[in-house]
Amino acid sequence: MHTTLMVADIAVVVHQKRIKNLHLKVLPPDGAVRVSAPYHFSLNAIRLLLIGKIGWIRAQQKKFADQSRQLPRQYVSGETHYFRGLRYQLKVIAQAGRSYIKIEGTDSLCMYVSPTLNTKGRQKVLDAWYRKELRLQLDKIVPKRVQQMQVPMPEYRIKKMKTRWGTCNIGAQRIWLNLELIKKPPECLEYVVVHELTHLLERTHNKRFQAFMTQFMPTWRVQKKVLNETGLE
Repeated sequence: MHTTLMVADIAVVVHQKRIKNLHLKVLPPDGAVRVSAPYHFSLNAIRLLLIGKIGWIRAQQKKFADQSRQLPRQYVSGETHYFRGLRYQLKVIAQAGRSYIKIEGTDSLCMYVSPTLNTKGRQKVLDAWYRKELRLQLDKIVPKRVQQMQVPMPEYRIKKMKTRWGTCNIGAQRIWLNLELIKKPPECLEYVVVHELTHLLERTHNKRFQAFMTQFMPTWRVQKKVLNETGLE
């Protein structure tokens, strides 16, 4: 069941579940506020807890609002793009033949493409390169972590997601990873992989789940914080 509470001028969707602790989230891209709360929490108690978090909620919403005001990507020389946590300047180089991406030096992401290719086409070239690179990383990380964690080898796929870094379909033994993860530090990618694999051991984010996370990746809270602070592009 869910209820919408108004706290100050903020609409908060409250889901009451069979859990022990209250969980508060401010979700991209528009800063929607969601709360998961135990059944025994009254709505008044939830409201009082949220009042104490108003400052934090507004700060998160401002962050998402600032991100949404960024100019749309044009995929032209001089733009900043990220790869594995490092910042690169895009250089678009016109040439005949196949399109490809190459890192040159320490800070240049070079895109070799046809001079007639439009913005959408250049985006596809970069996304295809990101996808290939993420697949290469996952092909290393997932088997290693599966062996360490003693879970069944899942099918793992990549897609763009607006609000999640990853998801796990336990019944289908399948995990999805957000394409945006290839832009984040390698430890963040590993954290999301471990997180989704842990769902094969424990469905919910309870204390048992957190204990598994600490066992398999002791620094997981650091990586979670980095992803929460940098957000989705």
